[in-house]
Amino acid sequence: MPKMDMIQALNSALDVMMSQDPDVLVFGEDVGYFGGVFRVTDGLQKKHGLKRCFDTPISEGGIIATAIGMGAYGLRPVAEIQFADYILPAFDQLVSEAARLRYRSGGEFWAPITVRSPYGGGIFGGQTHSQSPEAIFAHVTGLKTVIPSNPYDAKGLLIASIEDDDPVIFLEPKRIYNGPFDGHHDRALKTWAESPGSDVPEGHYTVPLGKAAVVREGREATVLAYGTMVHVAKSGIEESGVDAELIDLRSIVPLDIDTIVTSVKKTGRCVILHEASRFGGFGGELSSLLQERCFYHLKSPIGRVAGWDTPYPHAFEWDYFPGPARLAAALKRVMED
Repeated sequence: MPKMDMIQALNSALDVMMSQDPDVLVFGEDVGYFGGVFRVTDGLQKKHGLKRCFDTPISEGGIIATAIGMGAYGLRPVAEIQFADYILPAFDQLVSEAARLRYRSGGEFWAPITVRSPYGGGIFGGQTHSQSPEAIFAHVTGLKTVIPSNPYDAKGLLIASIEDDDPVIFLEPKRIYNGPFDGHHDRALKTWAESPGSDVPEGHYTVPLGKAAVVREGREATVLAYGTMVHVAKSGIEESGVDAELIDLRSIVPLDIDTIVTSVKKTGRCVILHEASRFGGFGGELSSLLQERCFYHLKSPIGRVAGWDTPYPHAFEWDYFPGPARLAAALKRVMED
């Protein structure tokens, strides 16, 4: 089985789907001839042709509007928004059209579109190339929101997203495109070749949407994370000395609430970790769900570790980034209560 980094795995997913389904096509800014800013679409135009993989103007609203029209007519478009920070000009199309089309038409039309976009910080992208907007989309009924944490999941989840009949926001943590990142920016970079999750089958397979993965079993606390933060969580758990169970959500809509509740009822404690700003972040929704379902099992208040409620600061990247030390401190706090 070949070793792949996340870029190669995503590229393979697109190639597999374009090869087996002529209704799948890929488009966005610089995705064709150039192969994408992060090279995820590299070689697809050459292999599948200009009509199947093509460049668009710099118009996010137009990209998504075109994808919705294509989906309604039976195609399965995969649209790329170059950075998640720039998805907001397309927000009206996603919320008012894509998310509502099946309901609005009484099931006569739907929008089987996948919107790929790199997201998150850790690369000194500053306030306009580092945002984590997942909670905004999770709030919108009719949209699914998927976030992989390793190459194997990335390929399987992307194929499942493309095959899904609902619109999917597929957020790719760009900090881990080339290798896992445990939050220690002052250490040597790691590649995916030596990491779990880099064994990726060449052909078609899926990872089901809405099914979380128990990455690490534990008895004393539960840590909920997704994307880059899964790797940060591994490091933070080790540094805390707490025997914590780590759950990779994989998708936040649909959410695998059963796996989460089972873990929290077992451990009695929970810390939620995400990179987005704390206020209004998806961690607040997770906390409410657990409060409703696990109240009598909780031994301490649910902890949240997240980005600060500021724009992502270029000069203070690692103060903003919720690293392993902050998670370790939160785990120790929930153990003391």
